[in-house]
Amino acid sequence: MPIVRVEMWTGRTKAQKAELARVITEAMVTIAHTKPESTWVIFQDVPKEDWAIAGELQA
Repeated sequence: MPIVRVEMWTGRTKAQKAELARVITEAMVTIAHTKPESTWVIFQDVPKEDWAIAGELQA
């Protein structure tokens, strides 16, 4: 059972997440030879102010 975790800034729509889940699952099935019903995609939305890049908060 592969689990793909996607962490990204908050703000994506349900439709965008649905499309991401679909194409990520397709890629796992095609490349890693998994089964769609066994492939989990988990989205974690993180507020922009909780991210830092190159030592700088992104808020």
